[in-house]
Amino acid sequence: MSTTAKPVIGLTTYKQRAQTGVWDTTAAYLPAQYFEAVQKAGGIPVLLPPQPVDDEVAARVLDGLDGLIITGGGDIEATRYGAEPHEKADAPNRERDAFEDALLSAAIDRELPFLGICRGLQMLNVVRGGTLVQHLPEIVGDDRYNVGGGEFAVNEASVDPDTRLAELVGAGPIEGKSYHHQAVAELGDGLRATAHTADGTVYAVELPEVPFGVAVQWHPEEDAAEDARLFAGLVEAARVYAERQP
Repeated sequence: MSTTAKPVIGLTTYKQRAQTGVWDTTAAYLPAQYFEAVQKAGGIPVLLPPQPVDDEVAARVLDGLDGLIITGGGDIEATRYGAEPHEKADAPNRERDAFEDALLSAAIDRELPFLGICRGLQMLNVVRGGTLVQHLPEIVGDDRYNVGGGEFAVNEASVDPDTRLAELVGAGPIEGKSYHHQAVAELGDGLRATAHTADGTVYAVELPEVPFGVAVQWHPEEDAAEDARLFAGLVEAARVYAERQP
């Protein structure tokens, strides 16, 4: 790949009932903010709908990518990390869970750069053997991370120095737009928590064993001016990855 070629970034999507015009049908979709952020960072976005998957399928998908984004969405099924589902948990989407697990596991194996967003952070933690808090209000006492009604909450976290995340957005305080009621409980194998809120909620993790493996609990696609640095970091890592491929 030439140094001027744009890297291809895959983004996982929803697959559920949706309405458009006169149609009411099952559809794969993703809010435009995600792929527009990739475009603005200099990447070529490709949407990856949930589908039946095995190791061969995951490998073939990643063969066409230089980077991967595991996007936001509903709760991961609790049985994937050995827990009983909480009464407040979303209905499971097993196809999406399995698809994202396979893609992320394969991406780690081949050191393909990846970025996890909200659910994507939680998926990374589960893939690495970690667990989740299933309903944060029971821990923190209120709905500060999910005010509902399609409105993002704004929460402040502190980014640890000497981390990949700090290289991208700077160490110290950062504000992120939140819409989640679950979070990291036990940290997965090899992961480092790189940002926390004042109540101790993990707000970012990274996988130091790979060149670029970053995940945040907030929604950077919703703040293009401030959080564009995360997408720029992924796209640059993807460009380097592509240049190193035979």
